[in-house]
Amino acid sequence: MEDASHANRMDGTRTNDAEAVGPRPARTNALPLAGIRVLDVTQVMAGPFCTMLLGDLGADVIKVEPPETGDQTRGAMGFKLKGNDSMGFLNLNRNKRSITLNLKNPAGRTAFLKLVERADIVVENYRPGVVKKLGIDYDTLSAINPRLVYASISGFGQTGPWADRPGFDLMAQAMSGVMSVTGHPGGPPVKAGVPVADIGCALFATYAILSAYIGCRSTGRGQFIDASLFEAALAFSIWDISEYWGTGRVPEPLGTANRMSAPYQAVRAADGYFVMGATNQKLWRKLCQELGRAELLDDPRYADIPSRLANRAILIAELETTFITRPAEQWVARLLAVGIPAGRMNSYPEAFEGVHGRHRQMRLEIDHPVEGKLPNIGFPVKLAGTPQQIRRHPPLLGEHTDEVLAEFGLERDRLEELRRQGAFTL
Repeated sequence: MEDASHANRMDGTRTNDAEAVGPRPARTNALPLAGIRVLDVTQVMAGPFCTMLLGDLGADVIKVEPPETGDQTRGAMGFKLKGNDSMGFLNLNRNKRSITLNLKNPAGRTAFLKLVERADIVVENYRPGVVKKLGIDYDTLSAINPRLVYASISGFGQTGPWADRPGFDLMAQAMSGVMSVTGHPGGPPVKAGVPVADIGCALFATYAILSAYIGCRSTGRGQFIDASLFEAALAFSIWDISEYWGTGRVPEPLGTANRMSAPYQAVRAADGYFVMGATNQKLWRKLCQELGRAELLDDPRYADIPSRLANRAILIAELETTFITRPAEQWVARLLAVGIPAGRMNSYPEAFEGVHGRHRQMRLEIDHPVEGKLPNIGFPVKLAGTPQQIRRHPPLLGEHTDEVLAEFGLERDRLEELRRQGAFTL
């Protein structure tokens, strides 16, 4: 399948030699993780996102799913496409192969252990304790394959008083404190609009997996990785917990404002809001000059960053008396022209389909055997020497079961025996 560096864009439009469509380096080498085998025993978001990142970088990701139902995200969301898989599933599972195995069945477990013999990485996100009952825990699998890197993703980690709780992004945001600083002062609880605990955990797990794999190359032994949504959310709290540890004040919601400097937030213009930030003294002086508000420079309430933070509310109200005289786009253009960071408030369609999102190829279009042309979120980083590729469409449930098991040494007669024993059915 054609990748995004070719002359045909993934969104189906044609480019010419003179048109810039973002990074278009020549493909020079195999992808960095080519030859690495990953067994993906995960569902929903954090685990599948982690393994998709590994697949995008070249790993052979084998998604091990329950028969009949598969990853529960296949049936998620409140709308249907042509087939049975949700758009969310299709945006979390490209560059993978799918096999179905009933891991509760001894025959299914036998087949899985055969895969483990030649795997490099296992990623699972069962509730703590479940893999031990299934007989696919780290201690069991590392005895079969000592080089195995094994990552467990859970809501609250494998140990501690909350370990056995079900873990979802909403709970992690609330219990980590993230929701306590999200929203507007005095308002009801608000979660971050995107699943920061899920995605954060996926990213932390990915870098830990790659670090452990690199370490294994010199030591000859893999290791166990314990990643949780709760800790991922806590790790994002740098400014907030720093304020508490430094002052003793419990952080509260600030809306769009920032704990480190002011003005740095959304402000109201004549036709709506835009965002801007004058985060140091130089930019503060430039802002006052551009607004024609030189008198603010002499106001002791705004003399320095601590003063502006202490008087943030009245400062923003003062600035908005000027900002409301012009449309947002005019202010954005004027502020950018003098070096002050500013930007419009984009919707997701505007962000993905706008000129910069298109240039950065953040909307790809891939071929799918059921859905036809299928939009997918683009690669969030670009590797110059080994650009990522859409090598495989998001797999149909069990699409590669026989193919994968045959590759791992289970020939047709053995597969038929396992099938009769219930390895591939619930």
